[in-house]
Amino acid sequence: MLKKLPAPILLLTTSLLPALFAQQTPPDVLPVSTSIIDASKYKTLQQALDAVPAAGGMVRIPPGEWHLDAPLHIHTTNTRIEGSGPATNLINRNESGEPAILIAHPDRTKVKKEARLWRANISNLRITGNPKSGDGILAEYVEEVFVQGVTVTKCGGNGIYLNHCYEDPRISDCLITYNARTGLHLLGCHDIVISANHFEENQDALHCIDSFNLCMNGNNLDDHLGKGVLIENTYGSVLSGNMIEECNGIAITLDRDCYGITLSANVIAHNGGGISLLDAHGCAVSANTLTIMKTDALFIGPNSGRITVTGNNFSNSHIGQGPKLVKRAENDLAAAGMVADGCRDCVISGNVFSGLTTKAIELRNSPSNLRFASNLVVDCTSDVTDDQSIPATAVQE
Repeated sequence: MLKKLPAPILLLTTSLLPALFAQQTPPDVLPVSTSIIDASKYKTLQQALDAVPAAGGMVRIPPGEWHLDAPLHIHTTNTRIEGSGPATNLINRNESGEPAILIAHPDRTKVKKEARLWRANISNLRITGNPKSGDGILAEYVEEVFVQGVTVTKCGGNGIYLNHCYEDPRISDCLITYNARTGLHLLGCHDIVISANHFEENQDALHCIDSFNLCMNGNNLDDHLGKGVLIENTYGSVLSGNMIEECNGIAITLDRDCYGITLSANVIAHNGGGISLLDAHGCAVSANTLTIMKTDALFIGPNSGRITVTGNNFSNSHIGQGPKLVKRAENDLAAAGMVADGCRDCVISGNVFSGLTTKAIELRNSPSNLRFASNLVVDCTSDVTDDQSIPATAVQE
């Protein structure tokens, strides 16, 4: 049974309730943080960045052409640079190879691990370089870099260069075009997400070197002067759902001790070459469409082995019955197949090879322990018949 409070105490308790409720009522307007900085109120963009406190903040850059003679240096952690879309154009006028944006601790590459910057974010702006400028964005030893909705074009260096940005770098929804070197260069990175970007007419599209766990999905690569994707000394990665077209060089190259990588469901069309496994092991090549390739659509070299090749389509521009059986012109009929060059321990199954101007499957330099099963070869020749095995030879590992 509840005991009744003495009247004075009850009266005192009741009188405190309005004050308590008043203190808990949220304000009508949230306070504006002093860490949100309007760059237009500063004489230079660098002054606006220097105004970001050590704990981080946001710098908003309004529309306009912002001319840079020296790199715009982001040197604080938890910092976001946000433009107003492509109308915010950072024009790099530097002609001594310096980047437009530098994200780095003041000690640059000599920064101690515990002092590295974290969570740098650049979004919604355009960067325009010149033939003598450096990278569009250079990030050095920064963790959790996030670049989204950025156009990087006509830089004399790489479009974006992430140098040992180890933890969780992300590049998404960007347009990376006409840069003199690589569109996106990744060195010493880990748990990487590259998604929904356009790469157009850079020298090469993407390099991933000495890294781990690249996840590259849903990108469009077109018209590159050199290679598409070059991956070296990287493992545990996946490239899927990408469109790679019109590269003068090889669309995808795996080299220098790559292992545990899946290349799946990509369309690889009209490149100088398709997939080249120069030094790759324990990898899967599956469900890709490799069409009208000028040279080897798939090359597995003597330093590669333990590869699964299944469910791919190697084709020309055949469009069915009728007066015109192929779509391409007479001077553009090249359509290459697969080459197994001295590789070992591979399974090639369930693929279609059709209308090729090379052999469907060409064997070079005595490959060892290969199994061919349930492949279909149409309107071209092949060095192997279906359901055939090439025995293993004694090779010192």
